[in-house]
Amino acid sequence: MREFNIPAHYRSNLTGRVKAFRKTQDPRKQDFSPTLLDLGAVRFILARHFGFCFGVQNAIEISYKALEDHPGKRIFLLSQMIHNPEVNEDLEGRGIRFIQDTHGNKLMDWGELRSDDIVIIPAFGTTLETAERLKQLGIDPLKHNTTCPFVEKVWKRSEQLGKDHHTVVIHGKAAHEETRATFSHTAKGSPAVIVRDLEEVMELGRIILGELPKERFHELFDGRCTPGFDPAKDLLRVGVVNQTTMLATETQAIADHLKEVMERKYGTANVKDHFADTRDTLCYATNDNQDATTELLKEEADLALVVGGYNSSNTSHIVEMLESKFPTYFVNGDKEIQDGTTIEHFNYPAQKLERTKDWLPAKRPVTIVLTSGASCPDTLLDRVMLKVLGLVEGVKQPEQVIGKLVE
Repeated sequence: MREFNIPAHYRSNLTGRVKAFRKTQDPRKQDFSPTLLDLGAVRFILARHFGFCFGVQNAIEISYKALEDHPGKRIFLLSQMIHNPEVNEDLEGRGIRFIQDTHGNKLMDWGELRSDDIVIIPAFGTTLETAERLKQLGIDPLKHNTTCPFVEKVWKRSEQLGKDHHTVVIHGKAAHEETRATFSHTAKGSPAVIVRDLEEVMELGRIILGELPKERFHELFDGRCTPGFDPAKDLLRVGVVNQTTMLATETQAIADHLKEVMERKYGTANVKDHFADTRDTLCYATNDNQDATTELLKEEADLALVVGGYNSSNTSHIVEMLESKFPTYFVNGDKEIQDGTTIEHFNYPAQKLERTKDWLPAKRPVTIVLTSGASCPDTLLDRVMLKVLGLVEGVKQPEQVIGKLVE
């Protein structure tokens, strides 16, 4: 896999060295077991895979190169490049302006844009409608396009499903930039519907089987399906794609359930005429991070720290997985660790910040699972690790421990 030119302030001298060492030892990624960093009074269990993925590194390289190559020019980002406040704030500090927020709401007037402005498309991609709007302003949406190749792969698979006369079921969060973009690209060539989770798909299955009236479809999916969607004819042939940062296991469960529904309705011998196997749309980085998190769940620890942007979908699913076993704290970075007694963290299901007292157990050694989402710089993990170590007496120097590990 190609190496990207990432700014030095995102590179890590600690966790990044561990990641590089594990990659050297296991280039085929067959070992998903975590790394134990025994620092005496504190033991960190570091996930095998974490941090910047291919698509994020690509987006960062393009964005910073645009700044470097065009000094003095006006540079805009269509919306947050990735879901990490540290990265977005750094880009803003260097003069890049945001046109929209993550939900597509305007942050500035489109009329301010000129044909000689640079507009960067974020890693999530954008809708066909927005791309056309940029073209009408004389701005080439492909010139500084950081859309993740794995997102584009989903679009191509959706296009193929449409050519084969399938309706595309998109597993994703309807308000998420990537899902909005995928829906737009899909709707060009086929009927489409966005489903949030397996529970909704079970309802969809009952509609397909005639156990629920077709009116129920519009009660559930109004605003999340293509105009004129007719359940009677548009649910005869289906295929599933996903927002690449969703839980891979849930996407597969959704596909498996719809296949089972089609087998029940049309018979096993005819299922290929009604259901398309699309497991190839699952993102490798999402899979790797979630598989690594599954291995973390086999460990014994006192708590887990997950670092990333609070609007990061892939990070939220790592939190969801770890919460099933450990007290888990979802933080942007080290600033949320206020001291040894109080931590500010994000409750993702409730979508609100919370403060928890006595979060750091008094027992020694204390064992902490540590990981991050695919849009989080490794340097943030370093800062979280160092912040925790600064709260505990009798710890070893991480540079020395990691140095011995990677020798």
